[in-house]
Amino acid sequence: MTTQTKPSAPATGLAGLKQNWPTELLSGFLVSLIALPLCLGIAGASNFPPIMGVLTAIVGGVVVAFFAGSEPTIKGPAAGLIVIVAGAVDELGRGNMDLGWKLTLGVIVVAGVLQIGLGLLKVAKLADFFPLAAVHGMLAAIGLIIMSKQLHLAVGIAPSELKGKEPLELMEMVPHSLLHMEWHVALIGFVSLVILFGMPTIKNKTVKKIPPALVVLVVSILMGLGLHLTEIHDYDKIKPLVNPGEFRLNLNAVFDGVSGDLLPIFLKYLAMFTLIGSLESLLTGKAIDLLDPEKRKSNLSKDLTAVGIGNVVSGLLGGLPMISEVARSSANLTNGGRTRWANFFHGLFLLLFVVLLVPVIKLVPVAALAAMLISVGYRLANPKEFRHMYHIGKEQLIVFVATILVTLATDLLIGIAAGILVKLLIELALGLPAKYMFRPDMQLENKGDQYRLTVRGAAVFTNYLAIKKQLDAIPVGKKVTVDLEHARYVDHTVMDNLHNYEMDYKRSGGEFGVINIKKHRPLSAHPLAARRKKDLEPQRAQA
Repeated sequence: MTTQTKPSAPATGLAGLKQNWPTELLSGFLVSLIALPLCLGIAGASNFPPIMGVLTAIVGGVVVAFFAGSEPTIKGPAAGLIVIVAGAVDELGRGNMDLGWKLTLGVIVVAGVLQIGLGLLKVAKLADFFPLAAVHGMLAAIGLIIMSKQLHLAVGIAPSELKGKEPLELMEMVPHSLLHMEWHVALIGFVSLVILFGMPTIKNKTVKKIPPALVVLVVSILMGLGLHLTEIHDYDKIKPLVNPGEFRLNLNAVFDGVSGDLLPIFLKYLAMFTLIGSLESLLTGKAIDLLDPEKRKSNLSKDLTAVGIGNVVSGLLGGLPMISEVARSSANLTNGGRTRWANFFHGLFLLLFVVLLVPVIKLVPVAALAAMLISVGYRLANPKEFRHMYHIGKEQLIVFVATILVTLATDLLIGIAAGILVKLLIELALGLPAKYMFRPDMQLENKGDQYRLTVRGAAVFTNYLAIKKQLDAIPVGKKVTVDLEHARYVDHTVMDNLHNYEMDYKRSGGEFGVINIKKHRPLSAHPLAARRKKDLEPQRAQA
């Protein structure tokens, strides 16, 4: 008699390799084909030698895979950190790109050490603190910043003309660049964009399985050869083809930024690498858990430690900061990857590519890589994001747009801080009692296997960690109810977090529900919109 009603979760470790190696090998190979051009492009846009982007992904695969707390995620460089890395190289190097690169490596190494510590202290839960609208606004701003520079490179504008210009200045330059494009380069950029944006709209199942980035890589190399880009030397300061640099495992990091007049700059970018990199990686881990067909829950603190280890190794050798990257991780799941061995094989294949295919990499047009980054930037700043925020609530759109505008005008740290501040001001205006801003009034009751958490005053992003701490103290497999009847205001971040918590708790075999929320007035028709209760009686604080 068999009881096989549900496929068992894939084995881990060497048993997982033995059980799943054919699918992991194939998925790792397919993901490596996506990763290769993106890693080159991300590194080049970050003012790093392009080959060091591939080195980062190699470390993320062959090293970090053994420490990760998430099975299906792919580790490597991320477009979301381009803005920070390029800024660090410019400011620390003060015009000397090679020195700026090496000093930035020192920041990456120290940030990696901090991430190891944060993971060991199990602070991954802090990702729940940040309001979702501000996080999405930060990512959209990053997308706009990426596009603001890469569009010029895609049409053949010399990098020297873009040096030192802020995102808003680069946006103002777009009409000028389009009028003064170099047609050989621009043609490759245009065809690459058509492929990247056009292929996903094709319904054919066979076409769907082909990575658009791989098609761009092949087509752009052939076009470059046809247009004789390798033979043209009279472009005015334009580098039409990638100069990947040398793949050598040397210790390149320099730590001179920890003292002297560079220290303020060092500390600024240390905070950015640690905060933004960790946040992006943790959010990716949570997103991939939702996509994982095995419904496994990642150990995000362990995964953050693994990313920190990867950043220490990558930074010492000359690579970029890495995260759990969402696009490659989702592609891994789509390709059938089930364990960390897919990440390992993806790194191994990339190592083979840089050892065997450097002559081919040197034929890749810069315009093709710029087009790939434009498509990545567009996904981050997709107009649908604006509509989505408006659908959740007008107050979410205000926070989202405020974060974008301040980030474009200043930097990422100030931008996300501004988003948080705007969110708090809006919530205070909508009735959030200030005394409950960071410490909710809660009471947990237990009757046998039934637990009831009553939240009074407010349930908002600033006090959600306290709410989650109470929930996490409840054993698995119980019946849990969260009563929000006496909460004057419940924000969207808490609604979303409770929704995700409900799914996780139900997977563990328990029951979870939020009650008395219908007595509040939602700020939009979205099921997870913020809710406000105007006519609540004065609350009694708990002793």
